Amino acid sequence: MLLAQLTVFLAILERGSMVAASRELSLSPATVSERLTALEAHYGVRLLHRTTRSISPTEEGRALVEGAQRLLAEAAEIDARLRLGREHVAGPVRLSAPSDIGRNRIAPLLDSFQDKHPEVRIDLHLSDGNVDLAAQGFDMAVRYGDLQDSSLMVRRLADNARLICAAPAYLERYGEPEHPEDLARHNCLVMRFGGTPDRIWPFVIDGTTRRIAVGGNRIANDGEAVRHWCIAGHGIARKSEWDIADDLRAGRLVPILRAFEAPAIGLQVVYPKGRVAVRRIAMLIDTLADAFSHGRYVEEEGA
Repeated sequence: MLLAQLTVFLAILERGSMVAASRELSLSPATVSERLTALEAHYGVRLLHRTTRSISPTEEGRALVEGAQRLLAEAAEIDARLRLGREHVAGPVRLSAPSDIGRNRIAPLLDSFQDKHPEVRIDLHLSDGNVDLAAQGFDMAVRYGDLQDSSLMVRRLADNARLICAAPAYLERYGEPEHPEDLARHNCLVMRFGGTPDRIWPFVIDGTTRRIAVGGNRIANDGEAVRHWCIAGHGIARKSEWDIADDLRAGRLVPILRAFEAPAIGLQVVYPKGRVAVRRIAMLIDTLADAFSHGRYVEEEGA
């Protein structure tokens, strides 16, 4: 019964409400409420802050999330091994990834992974803002940049340069900037990360990192939208090299200001401690690491 209660607890956090959790689990709202109440009685603490508009974990609830995920994952692994054989891989994996690389790079890898392991169930969340893995019940996340949350484990997938780029049509019409300060006279397409627009772009000028303020008439919180605007010739963008690799090869976009390019940052997968002990999660992390280390995106492409 405890596993059923833990399943309800995680579903409420993942779906954001008790009603949504009841739909996800095909249970009545009353049953969901009863199981949550029983779980809180079992531990003798309140696990969720509940208002009419939102649900969030208490400190005790956050502490329970990782343990609940581990217990349910281990139970699923035992079930799969007993029913389907020791080498069989089955069960859910929830992961988050930035929108561009998630659609164009991660999703094809997930297709290939599920072709080999059809009993694995994938729940892919695309967002250019960082999610709270513990509070939202994610097994892993692909992220750019250095790890900020010291409670998470990290595995580096690849280096990632952020390139300043534009469509040939834009450069033909407005000219190519020769120095970062020339961007003040150009329309720059700005990405919004969370609530913060990325208006300050770093460059290495005379051996020193300088941050140049940019602006333009378009801002989006979705990397795919910024990429399409850039390809359409609406302005200059700052994009991950992994997001625009195909566009560069096809000539749809052109890198500019390469002489002033800032050092590459990391592309990494992060996950709560203990999740890598779950076989399907460890195997998926290995699949991602192998693909990016060899520059491959789907199984059929060569290294």
